[in-house]
Amino acid sequence: MSAAASSSSDAPAAPPAPASVLFARGVIARLALWPALRIAVEQGWGGPESAEKRTWIASVIVDSFEEEDPKPDVPYVEMQLLQIMEDEFETALEDGSAEAVAKDVVRMFDEVQRGMGDLVKHFEEQADKMKGKKIQVEEVAGDNEEWEDESGEDDEDEDDDDDAPMLVDSQPPPPKPEPEVDEDGFTMVKGKGKSHR
Repeated sequence: MSAAASSSSDAPAAPPAPASVLFARGVIARLALWPALRIAVEQGWGGPESAEKRTWIASVIVDSFEEEDPKPDVPYVEMQLLQIMEDEFETALEDGSAEAVAKDVVRMFDEVQRGMGDLVKHFEEQADKMKGKKIQVEEVAGDNEEWEDESGEDDEDEDDDDDAPMLVDSQPPPPKPEPEVDEDGFTMVKGKGKSHR
């Protein structure tokens, strides 16, 4: 029996279990759908290896489910994702999206352990639809309270010249005033600019 044990340690590693492969496929698909990670990869925030880092993140998550006991829960996976995004992509997320991904990953793991793959199939189908599509990024101006000066100084006398300029194209032009017609039916012509005296 000891001879068999020693020969198995010299043999190549056994292929991963089908459930592990299915779970890994699901994690890869779910990460491909995560807008924060998609933007980070598309913009190259993780350097030239940004796309490879997405696959690496999936392997880190899958490994944690295979090696940890007890199995990772939602807060654990969320913290993993937030830490990796900060370390590898220099991105601090505060949008709650890491928690949503973590919930899906934990739910997917539980489903795969029960021999089901519906959630994996769903995420893979969604990821296939997203291939080749660029994610639309919309910058939204937040409250001024959220963007306080980190120096800790109160500069209330300061002008608001630091505000981002508004895009003129996004607003409809002001309506033109109706022409004024006098009693005789003549249209009044108003000059633009300063009044002349």
